[in-house]
Amino acid sequence: MFTSTLLAAATTPLQWSPTVALIMIIVNIVAIAFGKSTIKYPNAEPGLPSANFFGGFGLPALLATTAFGHILGVGVILGLHNLGRI
Repeated sequence: MFTSTLLAAATTPLQWSPTVALIMIIVNIVAIAFGKSTIKYPNAEPGLPSANFFGGFGLPALLATTAFGHILGVGVILGLHNLGRI
């Protein structure tokens, strides 16, 4: 019963393309900008080497914003794929 329901909800697989990569990059940049303006202590220890290349983020803030960006990116990519835009 559950298998037939799961198979009925399945869609065509999404192939990687430069468009998918560009969407993920843009969403991650947006997430980093959002994190830069909302994280209370963005330069918490442990620090990163050459922190000025990472926007002054420490390791926890960098990992948090990029993880958040990937979660948002997957949602955006799958949503656009479901709508037939990509």
